[in-house]
Amino acid sequence: MESKEIDLPNEVIDFQPVTKPPGAAGSQNSGPEIDFLGGNLNFQPINDPGQQPFATEDGETSRRPTRQRGMPQRLRDCEVFRDSEINHDVMEAAEQFANIGLSTNLILYLNKALNEPLTEAAKNRNTWVGVSSIFPLLGGFIADSYLGRFNTIFIASLIYLLGMIILTISVSILKNKKLFFVALYILSVGDGGHKPCVQTFAADQFAEDTEEEKDAKRSFFNWWYMSIVIGSVFAVFVIGYLMENVSWTVGLVVLASMLAVALSIFLLGMKRYTKERPTGSPITSIARVFVAASRKWRVKNTPGRDNYCYGDDHDSLHTSQSSTAIQTLAHTDQFKFLDKAMIIDEQDTSRKDINPWRLCSMTQVEEVKLVIRLIPIWLTCLMFTVVQSQLGTFFVKQTSTLDRSTVQHFLIPPSALQGLVGIVILFAVPIYDKVFVPFARKITGHHSGITVLQRIGVGLFLSVFTMIIAALVETKRVDIAKNHNLLDNTHGKEITIPMSIWWMLPQYAICGVSDAFTIVGLQELFYDQMPDTMRSLGAAAYLSIVGVGSFVSNGIINLVVIVTSKSGEKWLGSDLNRAHLNYFYGVLAMLSALNLCVYVWIAKGFVYKKKHVVETITV
Repeated sequence: MESKEIDLPNEVIDFQPVTKPPGAAGSQNSGPEIDFLGGNLNFQPINDPGQQPFATEDGETSRRPTRQRGMPQRLRDCEVFRDSEINHDVMEAAEQFANIGLSTNLILYLNKALNEPLTEAAKNRNTWVGVSSIFPLLGGFIADSYLGRFNTIFIASLIYLLGMIILTISVSILKNKKLFFVALYILSVGDGGHKPCVQTFAADQFAEDTEEEKDAKRSFFNWWYMSIVIGSVFAVFVIGYLMENVSWTVGLVVLASMLAVALSIFLLGMKRYTKERPTGSPITSIARVFVAASRKWRVKNTPGRDNYCYGDDHDSLHTSQSSTAIQTLAHTDQFKFLDKAMIIDEQDTSRKDINPWRLCSMTQVEEVKLVIRLIPIWLTCLMFTVVQSQLGTFFVKQTSTLDRSTVQHFLIPPSALQGLVGIVILFAVPIYDKVFVPFARKITGHHSGITVLQRIGVGLFLSVFTMIIAALVETKRVDIAKNHNLLDNTHGKEITIPMSIWWMLPQYAICGVSDAFTIVGLQELFYDQMPDTMRSLGAAAYLSIVGVGSFVSNGIINLVVIVTSKSGEKWLGSDLNRAHLNYFYGVLAMLSALNLCVYVWIAKGFVYKKKHVVETITV
């Protein structure tokens, strides 16, 4: 019998035909029969070339449209494909337009309108960003387990729109600080359901049964991030200008209007979308593996692995050896303790029904291993988001002290340079996809030019240089203030230092390039390497890096303030000119460099997902 192994991006799919003896059950069928989850799945041949069957648990077959090459599933012509992609892109761009438009200007509103001290405003802003990035874990869990992605997106978008309306009322009519913060965290709840599902839902529209479609999906992550950036760039410039020069009320009304329009456009395509059904709680599946492995901790693994439960069909334990199983993930040698969960012992074979908390299939065990492998990557990317969180806090405050005047005395809003990050990404992503990948592919032979982990690592490397350059620029800013006797503010109002705002350009530009490498890489990694049934949680996991990174940034700020206060020369005080921000950036640069070394060590031992599909053939 011959088996065939195909090496695909970041995974290996091993096809092994299994011969069924003549006269065995199901041999009269013209198609292969598979025992799966205790039910016989009959795959019957069909005559309609426009459809293909898929099996149901009761042995019957249903029909669904074939996936056209290089196009999303069920989208049979180019126009439908464009409509679907536009709907998703507009939805994501509008959400980013609202989120970035608010977050980039929040510290200035807290500091100036609500009169919060700089350090307090930075911590409140980071806390909100952190909570907003952790809520997607709950949203992803609900989508995968109960509601499905489409329903979660719809409900979350309504909550987000409600939060934006309340925020507008709190700023314009009631002018209530408590209501302002309540509205902010309502936005966090809505964002938590929206973020993990929209990208995953869009990626679900692509099939994975041809190389062409797999390539299309890999490019999708690059171009999807482009839609995010476009929304971010417009938000930084348009909303930043409105909130700085007109009013916060006008800016928030524009954001709410954009969200309402985008939601309407998204709903226009609801009949055309491929909607994956929720598969049940992934937390339960993970817990079963750990419980089953713990209950068999005394059982020894046999070298031949003859006593493993290879298939997802527990019923196969009580059938003859001619019974067959389907296996979607191949066995790996990492985390061998978990392998005990799939060892079949005497107690398992003596039972008429299998206890899922005592025996798990290889696929279930390997799914848990996939999740565990991603945890070290998740942890080592936290420092990257600590660096990125400076974009919306201290970078903005620095910019507000510089000469922001241009032609005709137009003042650039302090948050506007964050739009430069987006502009850099707008150029970096297509250059990466169309120039760098083909060039690197010729050198490395890798289908993506470099691996996804290498891509993330490049971004981490660049984040170190971001902090080094930021420290040098801040040193220059303080020196100029000292030379012009502007170090101490005795006038009670913010003084403009005679230093051009464009000195800040290099650190923003490098942030943009590092984003194009690390953020897109994380999106792809946490989509591809998570179990198929947990992909919404995978998107939430990568988003939570930003949230937890914001909390880590707060922790570092608090620690620095406590330690330096004891020495008598407090860092990060209200007076930016004496806050020693350059020293703080130097600390972040050293921590980022140390973190990069740990990441490289972990990435070298990372094992990519390996798929192993067994087909049953009747002879």
